[in-house]
Amino acid sequence: MSAIAFEDFADGCRRDMERALAQWLPVPPDCPPRLHEAMHYSLLAGGKRMRPVLVLAAADAVGLGHPDARVLALPAACALEMIHTYSLVHDDLPAMDNDTLRRGRPTAHVVYGDALAILSGDGLLTEAFTLLAREPALEGPAIAQRKLQTIQLIARSAGAWGMVGGQVLDLQWEGAPRQARADDDLLRLQDVHARKTGALIRAATGAGAIMAGGTPDQIAAIDAYATELGLCFQIVDDVLDVEGDAVQLGKHAGKDEAAGKLTYPALFGVEGSRQRARACAERGHAALAQAGLSGHLPAILDWTLTRRQ
Repeated sequence: MSAIAFEDFADGCRRDMERALAQWLPVPPDCPPRLHEAMHYSLLAGGKRMRPVLVLAAADAVGLGHPDARVLALPAACALEMIHTYSLVHDDLPAMDNDTLRRGRPTAHVVYGDALAILSGDGLLTEAFTLLAREPALEGPAIAQRKLQTIQLIARSAGAWGMVGGQVLDLQWEGAPRQARADDDLLRLQDVHARKTGALIRAATGAGAIMAGGTPDQIAAIDAYATELGLCFQIVDDVLDVEGDAVQLGKHAGKDEAAGKLTYPALFGVEGSRQRARACAERGHAALAQAGLSGHLPAILDWTLTRRQ
């Protein structure tokens, strides 16, 4: 698939998702105007929208491009973006990463204060599950079962087992001394990233495949792909924090080293980290090929490896 074809697909996904978000995000009088404003500020601030694009790409891969696949998966795509955005709002707080720039503009707590930023993140998280339970508004036991499976997957991936647990470990080990064995540092780093970044990426692809009616074998192959994608994404993100700039990233660079965080470049250097990212991409492509899956998923892996560097 050409880069142009993939960009067209991704742009279409973003347009569909942002129209749906504008429709499904609570508005006054259902919620206080200031809360709506703060949620809207962070949620519709742009960005690459990788997770919702992944949801829709996975749905297309198992649905063979059938238009119903996207209709079925779109609520999960929006819910994942709500959850991801809430996590960014909370991560940026002074008590966490203490960042003042996100997606190229001031972070939520800078604009609205800590209290409303926290509450807007809480609102986005809980509204995500309201949306997952309600949409798509279709009857029948098959759709109900897919919704339950998707809700369970996303909740586990976003919670103590997944993203929240990873954030806690990241904070716990920030500035901690290196282990006596380098392999122990690597295991610690892999655990943090598998939870903090990888879990929600796996949830995105899994949700898309489940909602579009994928078979157990297809869902398992897509999860294997997403595991490699999540690791590739994080390795490249670590490299960008070393080599990127605020304009490129939409956030401040160099914060990992300043905070004493364990990263892939810290363990393996920049070139060694890139080699590991390329190995992830090769394994991800192989997982899809073995299951006979293609569509836009391979292009997302290539984009992660090359466009972010």
